[in-house]
Amino acid sequence: MSAETSAPAPQPSLLRHPALWLGVAVFALGLAGLSFGVLRARPSGPLPQLGALPDFAFTRENGSPWGSAQLRGHPYVANFIFTRCPTVCPAFTRKMAHVQRDTEPFGPGLQLVSFSVDPTYDTPARLAEYAQKHGAQPARWSFLTGDYAAIKDTVVHSFKIHMERNSMDEADVMGILHGSHFVLVDGTGQIRGYYESADDEAFQRLLGDAARLARENG
Repeated sequence: MSAETSAPAPQPSLLRHPALWLGVAVFALGLAGLSFGVLRARPSGPLPQLGALPDFAFTRENGSPWGSAQLRGHPYVANFIFTRCPTVCPAFTRKMAHVQRDTEPFGPGLQLVSFSVDPTYDTPARLAEYAQKHGAQPARWSFLTGDYAAIKDTVVHSFKIHMERNSMDEADVMGILHGSHFVLVDGTGQIRGYYESADDEAFQRLLGDAARLARENG
């Protein structure tokens, strides 16, 4: 019999077991997802203040003067469209109709404003027809037209939204270019948010932020 004794065979360490680390990873991911959900569910801080709008005054679809003076004291959602637009505007306007429907409980306390980026063609009469077609409530949703240069100055330099024409040929509909963001403005004329209309998550944020401003204003 040998005097030497053999050492016991090493046992596999749990720390080196692949299944254990896989389980830890899955648990960690689940915990991270839960934490992310909790963070998203928390009330957010104050909405950012992104710049005060200078005063503006244009003509509404019913022919009356309309602008910052009439909107003062009311938060509002703005967008930028034209009635003969064959591309993004129909969907953009339907989204604004969705805003109108979703924020119905706030009534005129939350306004909606659509600026025409083709104001030479978009007379008040054409805008009125367009408003009726899309179910706009006159007490809440206004469509504005006016002098082209003045509208462009307000859209580009005040709202910081793209607007241009490739030519001044009135027949060149495809040459009319404009941004597709909604802009949320508070009752003091301060811009509080930009929301890409084609982004569903951004649109949901718009609905929540607009309702929040309306409640705060009320």
